[in-house]
Amino acid sequence: MKTKTTKFLMIIMAITTITIVGCSGDDNNPDPPGEGGNAPTCTDGIQNGDEEGIDCGGSCPNECEALEGTDLMGSITEDRTLDASVNYILTGILSVETGVTLTIPAGTTITSESGTDKYIVVKKGGSIDIQGTAAQPVLMTSAGQNPGDWGGLVIAGDATTTEGADAIAEVGGIVYGGSNDADNSGSIRYLIIDYAGAQINSESQYNGLSLYAVGSGTTIENIAILNGTDDGVEFFGGTVSIMNLYLENNEDDAVDWTEGWNGEVTNTYVLHTIEGFSTAVEADGINGNPRLTNFTAVSTEGGTALQFKKESGATITGLSLTGYVVSVEMRDGGPLANVIIDGVAADPNLTYLAPPTVDIALFSWVENASEVETMPLSGTITADTSLDANVIYLLEGTLSVEAPAKLTIPAGTLIIADAADGVATETYIVVKKGAQIDILGTENDPVVMTSTNQNPGDWGGLVILGDATTTEGIDAIAEVGGFVYGGTNDTDSSGSINYLIINYAGAQINAESQFNGLSLYAVGSGTTIANIGILNGTDDGVEFFGGTVNASNFYLENNEDDAVDWTEGWNGTLENTYVSHTVAGFSTAVEADGLNGNPTLNNFTAISSANPGGTALQFKKESGATMTNVLLTGYVVNVEMRDGGPVGNVIVDGTPLTSVDDDVFNGTPVDLTMFSWITGD
Repeated sequence: MKTKTTKFLMIIMAITTITIVGCSGDDNNPDPPGEGGNAPTCTDGIQNGDEEGIDCGGSCPNECEALEGTDLMGSITEDRTLDASVNYILTGILSVETGVTLTIPAGTTITSESGTDKYIVVKKGGSIDIQGTAAQPVLMTSAGQNPGDWGGLVIAGDATTTEGADAIAEVGGIVYGGSNDADNSGSIRYLIIDYAGAQINSESQYNGLSLYAVGSGTTIENIAILNGTDDGVEFFGGTVSIMNLYLENNEDDAVDWTEGWNGEVTNTYVLHTIEGFSTAVEADGINGNPRLTNFTAVSTEGGTALQFKKESGATITGLSLTGYVVSVEMRDGGPLANVIIDGVAADPNLTYLAPPTVDIALFSWVENASEVETMPLSGTITADTSLDANVIYLLEGTLSVEAPAKLTIPAGTLIIADAADGVATETYIVVKKGAQIDILGTENDPVVMTSTNQNPGDWGGLVILGDATTTEGIDAIAEVGGFVYGGTNDTDSSGSINYLIINYAGAQINAESQFNGLSLYAVGSGTTIANIGILNGTDDGVEFFGGTVNASNFYLENNEDDAVDWTEGWNGTLENTYVSHTVAGFSTAVEADGLNGNPTLNNFTAISSANPGGTALQFKKESGATMTNVLLTGYVVNVEMRDGGPVGNVIVDGTPLTSVDDDVFNGTPVDLTMFSWITGD
């Protein structure tokens, strides 16, 4: 099952401010207009389906009001210069013919109507001169401001391509390719392309910037391509190079090349903040060995960074990847030696986490930029502290909240444990006795704690120490970290946790001691814990060490030991719990140990599709519980009294068990949709 936490990965070591902008691709095609989820509604305030504008035109009854401006379309057969003071409306294909130059001065805006027949093409032998500046970039955008509204900018050149001379482009039947690798199609400086990527069919789409056999005599620098449905920029052969390239939220690939392109891209910044994209780089075909110099890519949505198909490759220097699940993928089993990263063959096991190699200030000229910061996180918190949801935090060691301080974590905050360079058993967050944590996640913006490598056991999770009672007494010593916990205040409050996802925790200290996803030591009933997802840990999902804390709405998936564990006389309530086991080798859905504090489990569903199915409920020593509405499915053993304790200590729907074989676990399942904010399903 794909989870939201699977989406999140790394962080950059130094504090960095990032200015951001957009992109798309051909491995992740949306439904064509009018099909699937893109049918027009004519009332939703969005241009979709076959609408020609927002809720107008196409099959909608409303007619679109004409845009005010100068129409731009047709063939340019003699040199032409646009006027920056004119509002140009692209109403069809604008074709710059062979032998002709189109000049676009600084500050010019071209707004396209929607459709696959709305794009600008510079034909083979033609030339374009875009004269934007940092203060006055040229803007090419769309009226609807929806990804895929129009076809972007297409340039056809006379350089070499593996398709040969006079090849036919996949879009527009445009002729490109020859033998002049120094061919010059003009000059492009300070250009923003937005909302391009119109889809022709399921196999063909326009990009933001399509470069067909463009030669090295062409100058392209300071380019921003945003919010496209296909690729940001795609090279079809050729030798052209680009300097200073910003790509944000293109839905397919940020940078794509094929047909033996062998130019260079210098100073590239890729940002992915919307899930469902394909890659930061896709390469295909014969290896022309292009160069990527200073390439920084950041994803808050996981995904794949670099994908190489067939025999493709590249020489990459100055690579920095943050947040991707897959760093390098050789899609068709091509040789890793074709991809050289900082002088060494690519290693898919490396995250390529590094400080950004591109100064984001290079792109401060892009309008409507956002800011993202990355910041290291560790040490002690001795005064009330709030994190910032606009910052991605890299947990580089232990973060300790000391009494009486409170740590506040706002909705949408991402914390990534440094499993690449950190020590797993020293990388965790601990809230000490007398301190508090306030996690303010929401259903739409949960707080996420995950790891760089995204392997079970990468880090130690979240540990909270309270002042409530435990059978270990006052000021007991925890099995992890030597922390002090336990007292006499059963209503003690360690804060509040709402909408939190913990992934890949459970670092192992030794054969007898491990961290869990969430470890609760003598936490009191004044603490609020609700809406929690704990996934892919090597030890328990949540473990209660005494205390009186209550918790609700827990989703626990593929924790390798126990999903829920308690000991030391915990006697709180756990309500609305869904346990999923799809990987064999786990221990239990519930393990209880020690004296019977008789905790309560209301609405407990556990499903095992692992083979074998494993054990659901295991009670050690004198432990027990009062349970209502329990559903167990797929387990080999439903109840095990591990040490021969009284089976009557386990009360189900008001009746003590008389045998471990009692058939009483057929309750109504907990509604899985209440956890769709975790699973994405």
